[in-house]
Amino acid sequence: MSRPAVPPPPSAPLRCPWCGQDPLYQDYHDREWGVPVREDRLLFEFLVLEGAQAGLSWRTILHKRDNYRRAFLGFDPERVARMGETQIQALLADPGIVRNRRKLESAVNNARVFLKIRDRLGAFWPYLWEFVQNQPIQNAWKTLQEVPATTPLAERISRELKAQGFTFMGPTIVYAHMQATGMVNDHLADCFRWAELGASD
Repeated sequence: MSRPAVPPPPSAPLRCPWCGQDPLYQDYHDREWGVPVREDRLLFEFLVLEGAQAGLSWRTILHKRDNYRRAFLGFDPERVARMGETQIQALLADPGIVRNRRKLESAVNNARVFLKIRDRLGAFWPYLWEFVQNQPIQNAWKTLQEVPATTPLAERISRELKAQGFTFMGPTIVYAHMQATGMVNDHLADCFRWAELGASD
């Protein structure tokens, strides 16, 4: 009696190569990166994390994300905005996050600016999304080398954010934020998420 044929294992989806073989990085790529975010708390979380990333790899920050969530009080901008020198000193002693005073003080400052914009408009997310007319920019890059580190639009948003009072918000950080929060779809065209996200919004 012949044994039933064993179906071959499903092939792994074709992903953007930047996430490599790291399971946490792959999960972030598959579930979060490039998904349009129109919710204030999550946008604030990404603003804090993108600022923390400056000069470092996103993989480093991603592996510290839970520590940041704890240290920054669930990324509640109202609670972060009330942090003072005592809390900054405690953060500087926290080995679970990047202990850079300028970045930590920037997160507190940016929480305060974030709240001013939110209180003026009723929500923060429409302020950012207005820069792309509330529709994600759909790119179709074929290689990682084609994907820009910044764009003229990111440079304009950076200037506007700095004028509002944000710090650690240069064009490269802004463009990374746009990619992460789905303001731009920069998955490579052969990545399984490119078509899914292009059709979802």
